[in-house]
Amino acid sequence: MRIDKLLWCLRYYKTRSLASQACRKGMVRINKDTVKPSRETYPGDQIELRKDQVWYSFDLLELPKSRMGAKLVNLYRIDRTPAENLAQKDLLKSAKDYYRKKGTGRPTKKDRRDLEDFTEEVTDKD
Repeated sequence: MRIDKLLWCLRYYKTRSLASQACRKGMVRINKDTVKPSRETYPGDQIELRKDQVWYSFDLLELPKSRMGAKLVNLYRIDRTPAENLAQKDLLKSAKDYYRKKGTGRPTKKDRRDLEDFTEEVTDKD
């Protein structure tokens, strides 16, 4: 099975074209070798991929027939991703959440006034 199709089947990417793009950009490795999207995979291969600034690693147990539900993915792979990589993912998520919450829109007049008051206090101290 092609690596781009495998990554799509194992639900690492939403579409096969996104998986192909990742391969072309050098974000996918099989047995420490950077690969093209057409590279064939076999059971026993060690696969690494970079997605959202995190390196994922897994060993392929068996080739899936087609895309499957998320609960069945672990039948075909052994996840070898280090815990610190997953912690880095959580840290990136919390860093993004620090800023304005998604969907809250533009700053209000009150937000602008508070910001102006804060900057005036800083310049008055100088």
